[in-house]
Parts: sequence; structure tokens; C-alpha cells
Amino acid sequence: MLAAKTIGGFMTESTAGIPACEERIKKRADLTEGRPGRSLLLFAIPMILGNLFQQFYNMADSMIVGNFVGEEALAAVGASYALTNVFIMIAIGGGNGASVLTSQYLGARQHGRMKTSISTALITFFCLSILLGSLGFLLNGWILKTLGTPSNVLGQAWLYLGIYFLGLPFLFMYNVLASVFNALGDSRTPLYLLIFSSVLNVILDILSVAWLGMGVDGVAAATVMAPGVPALISFCILLRKLKGYETSPQDRFQIYDMRMLLGGAKIAVPSILQQSIVSIGMLLVQSVVNRFGSGALAGYSAGSRIESICIVPMIATGNAMATFTAQNMGAGKMERVKAGYQASYRIVAGFGLLTAAAVGFFNGPMIAAFLGGEISPDAYRVGTGYLSFVAWFIIFMGLKASADGVLRGAGDVLVFTLANLVNLGIRVYVAFHFAPVWGVAAVWYAVPMGWIANYVISCSRYLSGSWRTKKVI
Repeated sequence: MLAAKTIGGFMTESTAGIPACEERIKKRADLTEGRPGRSLLLFAIPMILGNLFQQFYNMADSMIVGNFVGEEALAAVGASYALTNVFIMIAIGGGNGASVLTSQYLGARQHGRMKTSISTALITFFCLSILLGSLGFLLNGWILKTLGTPSNVLGQAWLYLGIYFLGLPFLFMYNVLASVFNALGDSRTPLYLLIFSSVLNVILDILSVAWLGMGVDGVAAATVMAPGVPALISFCILLRKLKGYETSPQDRFQIYDMRMLLGGAKIAVPSILQQSIVSIGMLLVQSVVNRFGSGALAGYSAGSRIESICIVPMIATGNAMATFTAQNMGAGKMERVKAGYQASYRIVAGFGLLTAAAVGFFNGPMIAAFLGGEISPDAYRVGTGYLSFVAWFIIFMGLKASADGVLRGAGDVLVFTLANLVNLGIRVYVAFHFAPVWGVAAVWYAVPMGWIANYVISCSRYLSGSWRTKKVI
């Protein structure tokens, strides 16, 4: 028999009889105890490292394709990226929906319903991935032609996407499982699996492309197999982890719960739509840059790539804030959410100052490193101009990410989605309407405008306190 004890007004079970390793798992997963700032930062750091590793891995992947296969192969993979990204956004959005439910049940110590939410999410998205993968495989050629894929790369793009769609269930489960681990307060396991997946992907790319002489089919196979193996490993780890959470007869585990699916869908669907629309919006912004020639496009691409690295700590802090909020709302600790939100300000301010200083000192060398070879004056000017301007406003990206994290963790997805769409709308509108006046600089002038507007909306919602009533369990 397990003895009960009270912590913070909530009944929990003592861990007598539970293995020491499982006790450590539970302690690490609990964001409802300890100093809020410390808990938030320690939880965010593995997410930051994982996202940075992902960025660097993507660069290495592109370099292998471009150097060993050729420009047309690289173009074929690039032509497929916008489409594959939409499918990944569906997985990430679905994972967001599942993570909010899971975190809130964990915070409320309703471990049976927590397990039910995880099982429901995994089954749902596995079935959805099979359906989407089958449709994508059948409509592959038609989709590429509709998107206007150049005829010289159409065949390779068709081959790449065909293999990609066959492996879509692995990619789906990999992303959804990562969200589940984060919801449980475990950001280390996704980091370790991401490192393993990234290294495996690069090795498989080299083996298939450089050694076996395969083309985009080898790249696609590596892209599918690399997350497939970690997905199976992470599923086994998850099963073992969940054994450490005891349930009661009043809080039984169910393999599938339709009502829980509908509850998660209310969060997941707006998140999926928001993520997908953002991807489309950024394509529109890039179309504005295209008007200024290849040099401007090269400089903008280099600056954007570096910016994506710079904002990683901000995004990770926002994601950590979402899990922190959900767990503490589930536990009824609203004041702790407030303390965590205040701590997130200090965290993003620190990262923002470090980023601004690094860019200020190394702006030119960073752009030059990405452009390589002979650098055109236009490319260098656009790249350095974009990066040096945006770097000083990255703190607003962090502030908006923190506020968004509270809303997302609370399940207040309507305002969260609205704020992000306003952000995107401003960036697209300013880029299209002011580029004839300001030149290509209109594209990066619009960036902080969008971030600040997003922050004002999300922060206003936070200050109103309405998010407190949005608990989804």
C-alpha cells in the first residue's frame, strides 16, 4: 500500500515501492515545485540545445545534397520543402494540442486521464499520418505540377516526395512523441533523440549519396529512416516512463477517449492552421524579396537563416512557458504561473542582450560565412542590413513568445492564434506595400512591427486574466 501525503494542498502518493529511477523521473517532470525561474530555465535549456542542433543539422543536410548530388537535386528537395513543411506543421500542431491536455492532467495528478490523453493522441495521429501519407503518395505528381515545380526537377521532386509520404507515419510520431515528453516536463529525452536522429540522418545521407551513388531517393530514405528509429525508441521509453505514474480506480486509464480527442482538437486545430498560414505567409514575403534580384535574395536568405538561429532561445522559452503554465494550471497554482511569466522576461532579456552583442561584433563574418565564395555587394549589403537591424529587436520576439506560451498552455488558443496572424499580416502588408518606397529594407522593417503587435495582443490578454478560466480539463 502506498501512503498518501499532502503537497501544496493536493494529495499525491508517496513513492515507497517505486524504483529510484522512476522517482527521479517524476521529480524532473514536476514543474509545479521549486523556484519558478530556475525550473523554467532548466527545462528550456535542453529545448534550446535541441533546436540549435536541428538548425545546424539542416545546414549539413543541404550541403551534402548540394555537393554530392548537384544543384538540380538540391532544387528538387527545395521544391518539396514547402509541401513537406505543411505536413510537419500538422504534426507539431497536433502535438501542441496533446501537450496542453497532458500537462494539465499531470499538474492535477490525474495520471490515469493523463495516460488516456497520450494514448488518444498517439492513436489519432498515427491513423491520420497513414491517411495523409496515402493521399500524398497518390496525388504526389499532381501536387508538384500545381505548385509550378520546374520541369527539369519535377522527376526528382516526385521521387523524393513519394518516398517521403511512405515514411510520413514515422515523421508524425517522432514529432508528436517529442511534444508528449515536453508535456511531461522531460525536455532531455527529446534532445538526446534529436541528436541521435540528426547524426543518423547525416550518416545515412553520406552512405546513400556519397558511397552508394544514390540521388534524391537516398536523401529521402535517410530523411524517413533517421526519425523512424528514434520514434520507436522514444515510444519504448515513454511506455517505461508512464509506468512510474500510479493510477487509482477513480482515475482509470482508457486506450481511447473520443471526448478527450475533441478537447484536444479545440487546441490543436487552431495551432495547425496558424502554423500552416505562417508558412504560406513567409513564402509571400520572400516573393517580395525576389523582385530585387538574386543578390538581394541570397543576402536575405543568409540573414534569415542566422535569424532563425538567434530566435531559438526565445521560441524554446515560449514552449517551456506553455508546459509550465499547463502543469501549474492543472495543479491550481495560478500565482506560480505569474511568477514563471515574470521569470521568462528575465530569461529572454538575457538571451536578447547576448544575441544583440554577438551580432553587433560578428555581423559581417556571419553573413560572409553563409554566402561563401565570391560575395556580391548586393548580397552582403542586404544580409548585413537585415541582420544588424533585426538583432536589436529580437527581445520582442522573446516577450511575445512568453506571452503566447501562457495562452497556449492555458488553452486560450483563439487569442493566441489571432495575435500570431496579426503578426504575419503586418509583415506581409508592410513588405508588399512599402517595398516600392523603402526598397528591400521594408521586409525587415516589418519584422519588429509584427513581433510588437503580437506581444501587445498576447500580453493584454494575459493582463486581463481571462486566460485563467480557459483550463481545458
